[in-house]
Amino acid sequence: MNIVISNSSGKPIYEQIAEQIKAMILNGELETGAALPSIRLLAKELRISVITTKRAYEELEREGFLVTAPGKGSFVAEKNLDFVREERLRQMEEHLQEAVACAHSIGLTQEELWETLRVLFEEELS
Repeated sequence: MNIVISNSSGKPIYEQIAEQIKAMILNGELETGAALPSIRLLAKELRISVITTKRAYEELEREGFLVTAPGKGSFVAEKNLDFVREERLRQMEEHLQEAVACAHSIGLTQEELWETLRVLFEEELS
């Protein structure tokens, strides 16, 4: 599993791990039923505490991305399409917030921002 930990990131390590695994699940890199490395193995590979890895897995399980079978390990949960849609909407809102902040910083009007979004949306459809 290719997870990159950044010490310069403002996010806790467990969040970095959870976000990257979540992204792998949402983009289909990890499919339903796929086994994840054991908590101990992932901690060893990343050279971090087992407690940190356990916290990342617990968060993913709480959010419905993983299921854990005692004695067997953690597996990618069956996708809840409503949840996946909600997660994608949350990600989109974060990106749009960044776009709005950028537009403000360069003095773009609301109409210019809307026009840019409209053009990008139409390009995506064609």
